[in-house]
Amino acid sequence: MFTGIIQAIGTLSDLQPKGGDMALVVNTGKLDMSDVQLGDSIAVNGVCLTAVNFSASSFTADVSRETLSLTSLGDLSKGSPVNLEKALTLQTRLGGHLVSGHVDGLGEVVARRNDGRSEWFNIKAPDGLAKYIAAKGSITIDGVSLTVNRVDGVHFEINIVPHTLQETVIGHYQSGTKINLEVDVIARYLERLLQQGGISEMNTTSNITESFLADNGYS
Repeated sequence: MFTGIIQAIGTLSDLQPKGGDMALVVNTGKLDMSDVQLGDSIAVNGVCLTAVNFSASSFTADVSRETLSLTSLGDLSKGSPVNLEKALTLQTRLGGHLVSGHVDGLGEVVARRNDGRSEWFNIKAPDGLAKYIAAKGSITIDGVSLTVNRVDGVHFEINIVPHTLQETVIGHYQSGTKINLEVDVIARYLERLLQQGGISEMNTTSNITESFLADNGYS
């Protein structure tokens, strides 16, 4: 699990084809690697990857065909900047929201405009994901925990402050940029609960009655 608070911007230093899929080598920039162990999870543009090799300044992760086809990682090239976040621990401040690192789909930046020192981005979500995106709800974009400001059909808008523009790859977005989207996990579980009459099938009978309360000192 992750928080959606980016810890560093890394750089993709190598892509190594391996048996039909790929190994990515990421230069970690200012990311502190001192506590990383073999097999640890590191989110790269919001995709949870496993470190199969690492040093003080880089790590290597295998990426399957499935991940390459369903995320923007397959579109990266050497030198591409990437958002990095190590998996959270029990001591981590949850400054964003709970993020799984499992990308739900690819969105596309439609437009970008200035608003004072901030920037507005209009983003188109895949048809199947739009229903999970709500105004003032949470969404993860390339691993960044963000608040949805406006929603209009499959389009939604986010407002990005200067710090986030500088400390994440969002500052590089232009019209047409493909981005990884992960919707709020609460929306997923709520949908599952509502499917096929889930709520009506739950036991809604309560054992708390007026006589029970009286017998236990409530009047």
